Amino acid sequence: MPGDPLRAKEIATTFLTDVVLVNQVRGVLGYTGFFKGEKVSVMASGMGIPSICIYAHELFNFYDVKNIIRVGSAGAICSQLNLYDVVIGMGACTDVNYSSFFNVRGCFAPIASFELLKIAADAAKKLQIPTTIGNLLSSAMFYTSEKFEGWREMGVLAVEMEAAGLYSVAAKAQKRALCICTISDLPETGAKTSPEERQTAFTEMVKIALETARSLAV
Repeated sequence: MPGDPLRAKEIATTFLTDVVLVNQVRGVLGYTGFFKGEKVSVMASGMGIPSICIYAHELFNFYDVKNIIRVGSAGAICSQLNLYDVVIGMGACTDVNYSSFFNVRGCFAPIASFELLKIAADAAKKLQIPTTIGNLLSSAMFYTSEKFEGWREMGVLAVEMEAAGLYSVAAKAQKRALCICTISDLPETGAKTSPEERQTAFTEMVKIALETARSLAV
C-alpha cells in the first residue's frame, strides 16, 4: 500500500503479472495480480493518517484483508541515514492524538506485526538489501526539521505520515500491518529525491514487501 496512486500503478505493472485494475474510486488506484505465482494486491492509501486509516479500516473490516504492508517515502531523522536507505518501522511514534479515538486512557503505542517484521527482515537479508529497523515518527508535518531534535535523541529513525495510524487500525481489527520506507529527504541538509525518483526508483522496499506478501501465502 503506497500512498501515491501512480506508485501503485508502477508497482503493479513492473512486478506483477496478469494485472487487473480493481479500484479507481476517487483516483485511488488498486490492482490485483500475481507475484511469483501468489496473488497480491497493490492499492494506494492517499497521504496522511486520516486517509490511510479510512482505507485500512475498510479493507480490514469489509474486505477480509488480513495484512497491509505500507511502502512509502520518509525523511531521515537519524543522522546516519542517507538517501535511498530502507527503514522498517518496528514502532511508530506520533505527534497526532489519534489514539484518543480508540477509548484508551493513556497513550497507545502503535507497533508493527512481529510476524510481518520478522518475514520482512529475513527477506531483506536474503535479497541482500541493507535495512535499518526501529522507530518511525508519523507526523502531520514533514518538512519542519527544527522539531526533530528531541525525536533524534530518543532514537527515532525517520519521519513519515501514516504508520502510526495504520498500526493502530490493525491493532483494533486484530490484523497485521507493517511499514517499510525509503529515505527520500534529509531535512537537516535539504537533500532530497525528485518526484519521478520517488515514483519509479524506490524498488528495494517494494521487493521486500512483495517477498513478505508472497511468504504469507505459501
